[in-house]
This record gives sequence, C-alpha cells and structure tokens, in this order.
Amino acid sequence: MTDDDMLSMALHLRDQEMSLRDIAKRLVITSDAKRGQHPSPATVMRMLREHDEQAATAADA
Repeated sequence: MTDDDMLSMALHLRDQEMSLRDIAKRLVITSDAKRGQHPSPATVMRMLREHDEQAATAADA
C-alpha cells in the first residue's frame, strides 16, 4: 500500500468502527525499512488525526 492507500483503508475501517489496534493489524507498510510490517496503533491514530486536521482546515478555507 502507498501512504494514500493506507490512509484510505484506515479511514474505511474507522468508518466501520474498528479499533485502532484492529486497523493497524490490517495495514501493511510498503516502503522504507519497515516494509512488510504493520504500523503501530499510535501511527494509525496520528495518520488519521493529521487527515482530520487537514480536512477541517480545508473546510474552513
């Protein structure tokens, strides 16, 4: 998954009310030294929070 694909999947799974831990288990990192590993729940939370903040900023503009 690319970062955009991972974000898209994380958003989809969050919409299904999955926990951060369960979302992290379903995602796979495809680049860098951590290729093939799952992101931590904290990483998933940060990715989703950054997306939400960017969406809120865009809505305010």
